[in-house]
Amino acid sequence: MTQLTIAIAKGRLQAGALDLLAGAGLSFSAETLASRRLAVTDESGNYRLIFMKPADVPVYVEHGIADCGIVGRDILLESEADVLQPLSLSLGACRLVVATRNDAPINQLGMLRVATKYPRIAARHFGARGVAVDLIELSGSVELASVLGLADCIVDLVETGKTLQENGLVIVEVVADSAARLVVNRSSYQMKADAVGQFIRSLKDALRRQANVD
Repeated sequence: MTQLTIAIAKGRLQAGALDLLAGAGLSFSAETLASRRLAVTDESGNYRLIFMKPADVPVYVEHGIADCGIVGRDILLESEADVLQPLSLSLGACRLVVATRNDAPINQLGMLRVATKYPRIAARHFGARGVAVDLIELSGSVELASVLGLADCIVDLVETGKTLQENGLVIVEVVADSAARLVVNRSSYQMKADAVGQFIRSLKDALRRQANVD
């Protein structure tokens, strides 16, 4: 079988992705997974995993360094990478939201200062509504921007909303739902069709088994 290289987003999706891959028949020793290696091969030799920051996954897949990848839809919406998305995975369900210190309609605030890790998504969202924005791009603790007055509102990814609530913020809009997606390089989808097709089928079977257990 042709070897496939699969890019895995490190962080909140990593453990669930590895569990799903195990359910799809990929096997890695505990020692291998516990190591700090950024690239590991499964025991069959058919799959190589490479671990990277979420934002890098669509880049590696689009350019063909990785044949496939597992990454959140939020990252894909932000990157606008030219990759195939044949399968939605039941991992990391979250929402991209607009949140602020109060629930006043944001279109009554005039020029909005918006803090976010997702400037492209935020620009499209507010642009479609004709709302003028001053985008402030941050890399972490976006909630602080609204709490401390750097921004009027934030666009951020939330799972339960508890962090927002504890910091006195409320959700005023849902921009998009997000969960993990399988992405595939366009050339790999054709040139390695058998291997990619088998991998997708194995993931679908694993997802069905997980759903039956749940």
